Amino acid sequence: MTKTRTMLAAFAVGLMTSTAAIAGEVRIMWYSDGVEGEVLKDLVDRFMKENPDINVVIDNVSYSVVREQLPVQLEAGDGPDIARVTNLKALSKHWLDLRPLVADGAYWDKNFGDQADWMRPDGSNQISGFMTQITVAGGFANKTLFVQAGVAIPAKDATWDDWAKAAKQVAESQQVPFPMALDRSGHRLSGPNISYGANYIGADGKPAPIDEGSKAFISKFVGWVEDGTMSKDVWVSAAGSTYRAAADDFINGQVAFYYSGSWQVPNFSTKIGSNFDWVATGSPCGPATCTGMPGGAGLVAIKYTKNPTDVAKVMDYLAREEVVKEFSERTLFLPAHKGVVEKGLDFKTDDAQAKAALGVFVTSTTSLSDLARKLPGWHWSDTVYGALVTRVSQAAAGEMKLDEAFTRIDADIAAKVKDSGL
Repeated sequence: MTKTRTMLAAFAVGLMTSTAAIAGEVRIMWYSDGVEGEVLKDLVDRFMKENPDINVVIDNVSYSVVREQLPVQLEAGDGPDIARVTNLKALSKHWLDLRPLVADGAYWDKNFGDQADWMRPDGSNQISGFMTQITVAGGFANKTLFVQAGVAIPAKDATWDDWAKAAKQVAESQQVPFPMALDRSGHRLSGPNISYGANYIGADGKPAPIDEGSKAFISKFVGWVEDGTMSKDVWVSAAGSTYRAAADDFINGQVAFYYSGSWQVPNFSTKIGSNFDWVATGSPCGPATCTGMPGGAGLVAIKYTKNPTDVAKVMDYLAREEVVKEFSERTLFLPAHKGVVEKGLDFKTDDAQAKAALGVFVTSTTSLSDLARKLPGWHWSDTVYGALVTRVSQAAAGEMKLDEAFTRIDADIAAKVKDSGL
């Protein structure tokens, strides 16, 4: 009986995530950081009223499923019809070219063209999908803790060392567990690395060996983990390149300064409420620059779909200007749609803290470094991010020395490049 139940459960999971084979059905693999799943459901319900011959099924999954299981499905020529993903470039060979299928390719080029290269194979003019939001990495401070501790929140041009010093003073004064936390993410680690002078891209366009800039910040970061300045739990509680955010620790008032990004604003607005005051801070500075990392989640069509025409109809609908505007205003996301950005948004929140935070992130997009802007469209970004997370977390856990971690990072990346055949 147990074996039968296991087989049935595995079969059910396979049905949920496999390519839709039923005419008129479109499956969307979707993950949420905040309320965006609920907003998507409202929009999709309206689409189905307009198009009763198409049934759209939203499979809500965790971000780890998208990161770890979807690539395996895609390599097997399987997967959903549409997916919300962040690993856009490296998996682009699996995306469907919507250009011959959408109603007006010029509309897509005009409004989503700035990020189109992030999600299509190099050298092509493919329309793979669109960004559900543009994100920028940056920090958040628990303002209430700083005020109660009598510690001034560091200024806009403050360094990482300035923030570490202030956050430690706050944590000691207010008896909170973690002065600082940074998401277990190679993307999140990259802004500080670049601020310390790192360069990931070699002259041939492939990954460069880890340099002194990356080594400088990573060494500082691991030192902070060892002395308790930076939350250790976030980085040693998972294996490999598994992502883990420290959002819940910040929401629960356990962190003075949290480095994450703009996508957390709706999450904080909803879950923190009036429990304490918080502010977005931008990215701390290093010796080279002060930069966060751009990025975002894209909604892409999968080329293994059995229903490409229906998929294109769903994508055309979700990409409409009025639909993108509503989605962005309700989710408190920064839109990628040029027309929506130019005409402005009225974010649907009475939370003054959230509105102020969004303003800080919009401003921070103007000060991103050139390298930071290039990385979302670089084929090897995710390869580098994965190697960074895996080895830095091992160093932070005391499983290997920093020099060995640096050697392993280069070796991991070189193996991936070799295996790709590119």
